[in-house]
Amino acid sequence: MFEVGYFDRPAYLAQSPQFYKQMAIAGGIDRVFEVGPVFRAEPSFTSRHATEFTGVDVELAWIDSVEDVMSFEERMLAHVLSAVAAAHGAAIEEQFKTEVTVPRVPFPRLTLAEALSLAGTSPASPGRDDLDPAGERAVSARVHAETGHEFAFVTEYPVSARPFYHLRPAGQPRVTASFDLLFKGLEVTTGAQREHRYDVLLAQAAEKGLSPEPMRWYLDCFRYGCPPHGGLGLGLGRLLMALLGLDSIRDATFLFRGPNRLTP
Repeated sequence: MFEVGYFDRPAYLAQSPQFYKQMAIAGGIDRVFEVGPVFRAEPSFTSRHATEFTGVDVELAWIDSVEDVMSFEERMLAHVLSAVAAAHGAAIEEQFKTEVTVPRVPFPRLTLAEALSLAGTSPASPGRDDLDPAGERAVSARVHAETGHEFAFVTEYPVSARPFYHLRPAGQPRVTASFDLLFKGLEVTTGAQREHRYDVLLAQAAEKGLSPEPMRWYLDCFRYGCPPHGGLGLGLGRLLMALLGLDSIRDATFLFRGPNRLTP
């Protein structure tokens, strides 16, 4: 996190609106969205990372499962890309030599274990709780070759790879009801069903070594009940990077911020 001075105490630039979206859900707003800046102090020198980016966040109440969240996102992206293709498809093809393809729904879904196998990595290998960039590209290429889809959901990430507030499906204590969305070999979204039960949240926070006191303001939102809910966060720069076939997120950002670039 980026720490800044805030009058007589430290504050931190926003990493995510996650907790605030959930507070809105607990407060009776059944569908919440935000488009805004996100700041992450990651010393990442890659073509896909930035220390400041625009996030698109959504949260949905009264869901039956994480499938409802994935269904919402695929329909949202199909609608958005259809509008982009109609308004700007010809210009994008002329300038970037790439076609805006309107995706079919539903998108393919595969578990992380299946994705790791497709990428040529054993799910049982030590430390294999996520796909690396090469694995994401390999999985996307395989899915595209077999189905024609440019999007693919990867599901069932292990508890070790996800935060304490992700729900764990009944009878599957080692995995979370979560997903990543790959687009042309690039992870553009992370989403999940959230844990809405107060006692379970406390237990999962303790399991992760987290003290409840610093986030009591958040946990208290669930003390007297909260509807089942889930949501997602999408990186707009990454979506644009993949859509236009750009080599770096720097080319999809008006004023790029990274570990070595703050000004102008």
